[in-house]
Amino acid sequence: MLAAVVTGLAVLVPNADAQVGGGSWISDSPSFNTQEKGCGDVSGLTFKLTCSSASGEQRAERRYTTYSGGTHQFEGSFKITSMSGSRISLKQTFRDGSSAGPYFLLAVEKGGRMYAVEGGATLGSGATVGTSVRVNTINQVGSSHKVYLNGSLKQTISSPGGSYYDKFGSYRTSSGAGPITVTWSGIKFWHK
Repeated sequence: MLAAVVTGLAVLVPNADAQVGGGSWISDSPSFNTQEKGCGDVSGLTFKLTCSSASGEQRAERRYTTYSGGTHQFEGSFKITSMSGSRISLKQTFRDGSSAGPYFLLAVEKGGRMYAVEGGATLGSGATVGTSVRVNTINQVGSSHKVYLNGSLKQTISSPGGSYYDKFGSYRTSSGAGPITVTWSGIKFWHK
């Protein structure tokens, strides 16, 4: 009987091990709010831009609570279920406070190229309709911000001190347009 109870407890204890980055991580459950602008539509973890407008603010996102200092990891997988637009941001690490604004934006082009909006560096390919891509970002505030796609490190950039928050969904970049429908899954957060 005791073995069954102990086994049951082991199943109920959440696994705090992150997919990437090594070391000991502590699971987080930050709160979020949903943001819809223009032709953006959010339903659970499905995010749509329903129009092809190349102007104005078009977004459907979750915005998580702000953090300052420490090391924070986001993990989630996205699958594009339809896309006739291009250059849509899917994951953002955003600066808050006095330096508020976009810091890192992972975007996708219609052919499946994934890139960093700031600077335009190609981070990967294969983000085509029906294909799942796992995204991890690790922000060590005041040191570095790392981006992993499907478990492989794709970019490391400097991370200034200050406050940040995570966003994901679909957001029209200044050179992009919808429509797009993308579903996210496996959303997890950790810190250390």
